[in-house]
Amino acid sequence: CRMGPGCLRGPLTALLAQDWEQRQEEDTLLIERILLLVRNVLHVPPDPAEEQGVDGDASVHDRVLWALHISGMDDLLKFLASAQAEQQWALHVLEIISLMFRDQSPEELAALGQGRVAAERGEDTRELETLRQRELAERRVRALQRPSRHSRFGGSYVLQGLKAIGDRDVVFHKGLHNLKSYSHNLGKETRRVPRRRQAA
Repeated sequence: CRMGPGCLRGPLTALLAQDWEQRQEEDTLLIERILLLVRNVLHVPPDPAEEQGVDGDASVHDRVLWALHISGMDDLLKFLASAQAEQQWALHVLEIISLMFRDQSPEELAALGQGRVAAERGEDTRELETLRQRELAERRVRALQRPSRHSRFGGSYVLQGLKAIGDRDVVFHKGLHNLKSYSHNLGKETRRVPRRRQAA
């Protein structure tokens, strides 16, 4: 394989997959050497005379960072930084991360993040508005396609001559065909009488 971050990632992944108790001293030395190699590659200072590119062209440092990202080495570095069992590599990882951001100022990084977040927020807003308009259009179509079938609601009726509470007429909410079986106890839960109190 060509020499690159991909060649380093394979052995490093295999070594980190081992439990730290099973690692030999050679394994620990190899992990440290790989991390030091990555650190040393990132530590090479830029040479403006060598890098005579067009404005906006990626520098050598940026291309190295891109190669690290493509190979997945950045994920391994995140794992090493966050794993409780791998705390012995924390300073190496911290040094590598600081070298990754060597050419960037904090102001530029913060502005880039905010601009990207604002653009994503605007895109999300447009997407939500499009979905909302589509849903409203679907609702209108559904309302127009509703069948003109009679609902099961039979209406409310006032039963004159049958008094409810407070000398008012009874309001009956069922269909007229249920009127014959009407009683004041309709809809009320029947009280359960214990067996020993039931009439013989």
